[in-house]
Amino acid sequence: MDVKGWADEFYQLLDEEKMTEKQKKIVQASIEVFAEKGYAGSSTSEIAKKAGVAEGTIFRHYKTKKDLLLSIVAPVMAKFMAPFIIKDLHKVFDQEFVSYEQFLRTLFLNRLTFIKKHLAVVKIMLQEIPFHPELKQQFRETVVDHVVDKVEETIVVFQEKGELIDLPPISIVRFTASSLFGYLIGRFILFPEHEWNDEQAVEQTIQMILYGVHRRPETEE
Repeated sequence: MDVKGWADEFYQLLDEEKMTEKQKKIVQASIEVFAEKGYAGSSTSEIAKKAGVAEGTIFRHYKTKKDLLLSIVAPVMAKFMAPFIIKDLHKVFDQEFVSYEQFLRTLFLNRLTFIKKHLAVVKIMLQEIPFHPELKQQFRETVVDHVVDKVEETIVVFQEKGELIDLPPISIVRFTASSLFGYLIGRFILFPEHEWNDEQAVEQTIQMILYGVHRRPETEE
């Protein structure tokens, strides 16, 4: 799995920490291995082999595999992924939309493009955040807390226009987010080997959010 496209930018962000070449190799190798096999299925010996360093070199910097995950992957999220996520999402929020459906379509396609570009790190986030409270808290602080308010503001606009039902905006945010993440987890974690028609799948997910599974009554002529 090639992560070099974003790795150079990440190293520049951490330049003040003066990472050695061996540390850079450990960073890149750990992300590749964690993304491919998950935290539980990975070993420090495998990471060391991929990085081309002795396993003892890893333990000179990180006491345990969990420390490696938190000390390397967590900074990737906080210092690299979060700024890019927020910056990229502003492209969505700075637009004006004629309907909530148009907003959802733009948001979904924006996230899909972003994830495909940064798949290695995003896979780690999707796989490991639910199982590590430290990563969950960091994700909330660096990403979620910056995004939820913006989505709520958009929802309120369309509620005032009479397009959306009168539910607390945060409830609509949760349902929308769970639908989006459910699709992404299926697409990239559970069933990546399936032949996905992303455009069609996104459209179906949007229609489910908007109308559910209940058949709408026929409109009388």
